[in-house]
Amino acid sequence: MSALTHIGATGEAHMVDVSAKAETSRVALARGHVAMARETLRLAVEGQAKKGDVFGVARVAGIMAAKKTSELIPLCHPLPLSSVSVEITADDALPGLRVLAEASVAGKTGVEMEALTAVSVACLTIYDMLKAADRGMRIEGVELVEKRGGKSGDWRRGE
Repeated sequence: MSALTHIGATGEAHMVDVSAKAETSRVALARGHVAMARETLRLAVEGQAKKGDVFGVARVAGIMAAKKTSELIPLCHPLPLSSVSVEITADDALPGLRVLAEASVAGKTGVEMEALTAVSVACLTIYDMLKAADRGMRIEGVELVEKRGGKSGDWRRGE
């Protein structure tokens, strides 16, 4: 494991200077899921949630959140994102909804935090949209799956 780059010599937090880094293509993929009762999953899939389209609203919320990551995470650089996608799929075996987000940029720093923020906020939105039916839902497994590009190279989570 490498040294933490956001910690100064005396232990203070600071934003990393990326001005000397080369702009490269960078991509990050993150995932998470919301476990819920089967009846709650049915409501979401059939479009019967009281607040409306769970899939559409959560997808847009995740995309919007990725764009606001530097406003939410104190030491993140603001990035001109090239793309953000959020996919939400029903999983009867869980039961629940799985969220997968991909973020990309041509820049000097990675987009891992943007992908993770997209997943987190999409999951929180799913919870908010369905909480009237199931307050026992659980947001679980939010994690980075893969990152490509940059000085440190590619990384993929081993299964």
